[in-house]
Amino acid sequence: MRHQINLFFFLFLIQVTLTINAQDCQSVETKMAHRESANIPGETMGQKLESLLFWSQDEKERRFPMMQAIFPSIQVSAGTTQASTLEEVKDITPQWKDKTTLDSYMSENHVGGVIVLKDNKIRLEAYTDGVDKETVWTSFSMAKSVSSMLLGVALKEGTIENLDDVLKKYIPALKGHDYGKVTVRQLLTMTSGIAWNEDYEDPDSDVAQMYQNPCENNESHILTYMKSLKFAHQPGTHWNYSTGETDLVGILIQKATGKSLATYLSEKIWQPWGMKNCAYWLADECSDLNIGGSGLSASLRDYARLGTLMLNKGKRGDKNLLSEKYLEDATSLLYETDDQGGGYGYLWWRFKNGSYAAVGIFGQMLYIDPDKDLVIAQFAAWPKASSKKLTEGRQAFIQAVQKSID
Repeated sequence: MRHQINLFFFLFLIQVTLTINAQDCQSVETKMAHRESANIPGETMGQKLESLLFWSQDEKERRFPMMQAIFPSIQVSAGTTQASTLEEVKDITPQWKDKTTLDSYMSENHVGGVIVLKDNKIRLEAYTDGVDKETVWTSFSMAKSVSSMLLGVALKEGTIENLDDVLKKYIPALKGHDYGKVTVRQLLTMTSGIAWNEDYEDPDSDVAQMYQNPCENNESHILTYMKSLKFAHQPGTHWNYSTGETDLVGILIQKATGKSLATYLSEKIWQPWGMKNCAYWLADECSDLNIGGSGLSASLRDYARLGTLMLNKGKRGDKNLLSEKYLEDATSLLYETDDQGGGYGYLWWRFKNGSYAAVGIFGQMLYIDPDKDLVIAQFAAWPKASSKKLTEGRQAFIQAVQKSID
């Protein structure tokens, strides 16, 4: 019965949130959000959220720009001062090796928008019908890299003292459980050694089940779920991709700072860095804590601005937003994950040529190449969460952009 009460409460929360957002941020029509929520299968908001892995193409394209209205979320407020300037030049055309054009690439891959920054100038920006520079779009696992950045802030400020601290120091509920023995560094690199299945097409996988159960008191879905998981490998020796672990990163930051990820992001990055639009971060229905591994919605230009922050190593004027210890390894190749020389840092994908990226299912991407002073961002609604063909198409787009600027 409690999970049904939660559902009604959060539908009410959505309506209140939208009323507030309408005063100072872009909002989605309340009736539309309620209609979408009612049509999503599941009794709890967690079950409804898990169903997105199996939405139709029309449902994805309709809902990805309004996730913050369908599900409980917390606003990431933009500052009242002028947004950081991005000079508009828009003078490049991506050059593919075949007959692909930008229009055909976006149409065939259901891409909502792309933007290219070179030397802090907008060299390319394009959107599909109904989407523009004000549209906020969900980022899925790109949010993992943003959570990583926030941990870099917390490390600088001392609220998280050491990357080799064990998690139970900050999350007392993990005492007596295997995850309590995992270090912050191991969590950041997905090397906890604890078993996890991230198969997006398997309805019985961990990633498809982690929000399914009813709430237990006020504990986050993911914390309840992760407490039962056991070591399969010695911590620090085995890399395994896990959205659950990045949700734990979010809980870690929120417990250490005493603030939601949304509030912390607004105070430490969104406002100081001059983001233009409000963003939104989905919240767990049981605990009201933000979900660290996904759920951030923002405009394409503001995603690109996050890329410029990383290019500048977190420096704005005389302020350094991120810990130097964090920056030393965050985008380094700490663990190889493929046979092309690519791998993983602190929740950032690292490539052989020194570039790195935040990547989300269904085509979301923030690509950063420090050597070329290049940022490429994309949001999309791919037909599948991922596939070799789709990822190769995205890589071909990156290469087509690079060819046009070389």
